[in-house]
Formats: sequence, structure tokens, C-alpha cells
Amino acid sequence: MAAYSADEMTSLKQTKAASVLSLFTSGGTLICCALPALLVGIGVGAAMSTLVSNVPQLVWFSEHKLGVFTFATLMLLVSGIMQWRARSLPCPADPALAATCIATRKTSFRVYVFSVLIFLVGGFFAFIAPLLF
Repeated sequence: MAAYSADEMTSLKQTKAASVLSLFTSGGTLICCALPALLVGIGVGAAMSTLVSNVPQLVWFSEHKLGVFTFATLMLLVSGIMQWRARSLPCPADPALAATCIATRKTSFRVYVFSVLIFLVGGFFAFIAPLLF
């Protein structure tokens, strides 16, 4: 039965952590731009003003959207590189461990793709939608 080496385990854990972190940083792009645009766009601007008055920290995201997007871009790039490197790591020979390994890789990749989609939606509302309307 083959086991992971310490380097392989570290790499897989880092890849998983980077995917989850990229999800949270991409979520910041939604808070920054997509959520306010959605609420105002569907005619519930009063709800947006209530939300901002109750959680004034949301304004910080909008004021610093370039920094939020820069950080999210860097995190997505790091996570993407780690995903690319982890794709060729061997899984254990034990069928149960191999299945877990493959499932973890698939889940990590799905989280990464979801993060990229969130980032793209936030980017659209932050930079493209204002030019269109």
C-alpha cells in the first residue's frame, strides 16, 4: 500500500486551502459590486441603504474595489497554479484512499471554478456594467 509522501500531503492541503481562500476573496467581489447592483437593479434600493446603514463596513469594499479585485486575482492565480501542480500528484494505491484522493481533487477543482465564476460576475458589475448603463 503506497502512502502519500510528506511533500504530496502538504501540496494537497495547500491546494485545498488555496481553493477555499480564493472562494472567500471572490466573495468579496460580490459584496463590493454585484450585491449593490443587484439590489438597486431589482428596485430595492431601500433595502441596500438599510443594509449599508446596518453594516457600514460594506462601503469599504466599494471604496477599495480595485484592491479587492487585485487581491482576488492574485489568490485565484495562486490557487490555479496549485490546482495545476496537484493534478499530477499520485493517489494512494489503496482503493478507498484513492477514491478519497480523487474526490478531494474534484471538489477542490469545483470550488476553484465556482470562485472564478463569482469573480467574473463581480468584475462585470464593478467594471463593465457601469460602462453599459
